[in-house]
Amino acid sequence: MYSYLTLLNLTKPVIYAGNLNVAHQGIDIRNAKSSIGNSGFTFEEREKMTRLLDNGFVDSFRYLHPTAESHYTWWSYMAKVRERNIGWRIDYFIVSEKLAPLIKEAGMHPDTMGSDHCPIFLELGKEFSK
Repeated sequence: MYSYLTLLNLTKPVIYAGNLNVAHQGIDIRNAKSSIGNSGFTFEEREKMTRLLDNGFVDSFRYLHPTAESHYTWWSYMAKVRERNIGWRIDYFIVSEKLAPLIKEAGMHPDTMGSDHCPIFLELGKEFSK
């Protein structure tokens, strides 16, 4: 996926969205220390995300909120985990760097129930030039 996205990014702006199953930074997971090495928080997974972000892409939520904590998009079905906000941020809008200045808002709707994930959103401005 990484190679395809970087190649596509050479010809047009890219928006890559969805459940990427990786909590990129320690602030993207409630219990980072005890989760190191678990699926979704391995060094290899996090390195691949870093490599993508270092090669022309931006995590839209972190672009606007670089140090925001306790903003998650997934919670285990274990009892009271979501109520206590013990979650992971594993759903993303990753955008081409050239789109970053157009990001007006990016976030999540944690109060929307119906899944172990919550909806995420991205609002872009209208002005864009290649």
